[in-house]
Amino acid sequence: MKAFLESEIPDLPPHACFFHVIPAPLEETVSYGGGTAKGPAAILEASYQLEAFDGASCPCELGIHTHENCRSLEAVEDNVSQIWEAGKFPVLLGGEHTVTLGALRALKAAGVDFGVVQFDAHADLRDQYEGSTLSHACVMRRAVDDLDLPLFQIGVRSLSLEEHQLRENREIGHLDASEIARNGMPESLLPDGFPANIYITFDVDGLDSSLMPATGTPEPGGLSWRDAVCALEAITATRNVIAADFVELAPIAGLHAPDYTVAKLAYTCMGLVSRRQGAK
Repeated sequence: MKAFLESEIPDLPPHACFFHVIPAPLEETVSYGGGTAKGPAAILEASYQLEAFDGASCPCELGIHTHENCRSLEAVEDNVSQIWEAGKFPVLLGGEHTVTLGALRALKAAGVDFGVVQFDAHADLRDQYEGSTLSHACVMRRAVDDLDLPLFQIGVRSLSLEEHQLRENREIGHLDASEIARNGMPESLLPDGFPANIYITFDVDGLDSSLMPATGTPEPGGLSWRDAVCALEAITATRNVIAADFVELAPIAGLHAPDYTVAKLAYTCMGLVSRRQGAK
């Protein structure tokens, strides 16, 4: 298995690296297009084409260590727990969106006070879907119900009536794709009182389907590249991002652009986090 950005940086031991990349090729509850199990490997492969300099700095100078594949929620939880205990930054690569739950459980068990910012075309707030409460369509319901985590959603444009009513009843914060299309990305993104520590979960179908066709349920009307980067910039400017994941890439044979887009998105996030670290 290739390591993230191994074409540009040496293979350093885990203790010498701030960023810890965890590939999690889970694909158990896919409900439309398949292929998310191949997502992490495709992202790692595409990362070989990235430049170490991201336009502002070289985030890889803090060190990037790539772990072996995690093939269960329990393995994800164990790895994130160890990485957090060591004072490092977990970057999870899915796999279906359910893998996020393993990371959230680990951080909650560690006693961290944090909120979740979700980039997604879908609300993922169903209590169960196709007979499973651990479906990719239920992962944010598990976050708010089981883990009692504050949630803010960005880019949603497809949700059930049940999910719509839940968002209203629970007053779950959101900036939906239609509002972004009308008014652009606001400079002040997260509401006052939202936690200082943030977990970012980025389902790549949050991006517009013209930019990201390689996902199980591509939705038109989504975020542009600049929308996504501006949102990440706004979040990292005012909050302490403690971990992130990038999920639901389902590679299309012969079409490399989506794989590279996700690799660049992950590295862009690392860059924003690394510069925030340097400012402390």
